[in-house]
Amino acid sequence: MQIAIIGLGRMGGNMAHRLLDGGHTVYVWNRDPAKAQPLVERGARQLASLEAVGPQMERRRAVWFMLPAGEPTETALERLTPHLEPDDVVIDGGNANYHDSQRRASQLRSRGLAFVDVGVSGGVWGLREGYCLMAGGEEAAVSFLAPALRTLAPSADHGWARVGPSGAGHFVKMIHNGIEYGMMQAYAEGFEILRAKSDLGLDLHQIAEMWRYGSVVRSWLLDLAAAALQADATLATIDDWVADSGEGRWTVQEAIDLDVPAPAISLALWMRFRSRQDDSYAARLLAAMRQQFGGHAVKTSTSL
Repeated sequence: MQIAIIGLGRMGGNMAHRLLDGGHTVYVWNRDPAKAQPLVERGARQLASLEAVGPQMERRRAVWFMLPAGEPTETALERLTPHLEPDDVVIDGGNANYHDSQRRASQLRSRGLAFVDVGVSGGVWGLREGYCLMAGGEEAAVSFLAPALRTLAPSADHGWARVGPSGAGHFVKMIHNGIEYGMMQAYAEGFEILRAKSDLGLDLHQIAEMWRYGSVVRSWLLDLAAAALQADATLATIDDWVADSGEGRWTVQEAIDLDVPAPAISLALWMRFRSRQDDSYAARLLAAMRQQFGGHAVKTSTSL
């Protein structure tokens, strides 16, 4: 099928390459045109501008956005959609809030356009391994998009699905990322406990490699942890500052709104916030209170 990829960052660019490998006619656009050049050299067709989607592509068009959530996606949609025609399909594969996806689907439906929100998981490994694709939208629109989804997924029959109506794709991806937060935090804490038991001289990379086979805690995240520990078991070159994409926050807020207890995911989010504090006033106050009620020793700036 013919499909346009708008945004050629780490995810969008690799997705375009995988679609080319699958024999699709791929149109590409990026704010920096230079990022499109490697794809053009492989046979992709470069769009002169966002507005050129209409005249350059044949009907029925499929236009897939891989842009940062929020204003960049909103602005690009506003620029492009006036140049589309009824029955064209707009796909948002970024980490958008599902409320925004529901709103966009309604707005585009009123103009005769279809909207599919797709949660995309796979990171930089997706080009080789394939992407997990969680699609939300009308069945007819997702069916039209199925040839591209089959190519992008790990296999034609696994790793992708229509999970529900508009907004469902990004809702499922949001919860997916919340679970990811909790799993990563559990691994991080477990390995820190192993490292702290210095008298046993534990080899953390060896343990990670061992757990990858047959263990009930084996996972792709553990594979990645093992790779990181093999490169440098001390992780000395990595700062202990952990970012969050926003989806963990949305997951926790959704849990609150639905009265669903989610302590592991919530705490994992708080720990990411904690990682960004060079100097924790709360930790210092905790130490001071312990000293006040129990006479416990505290470390001062002169004793560090």
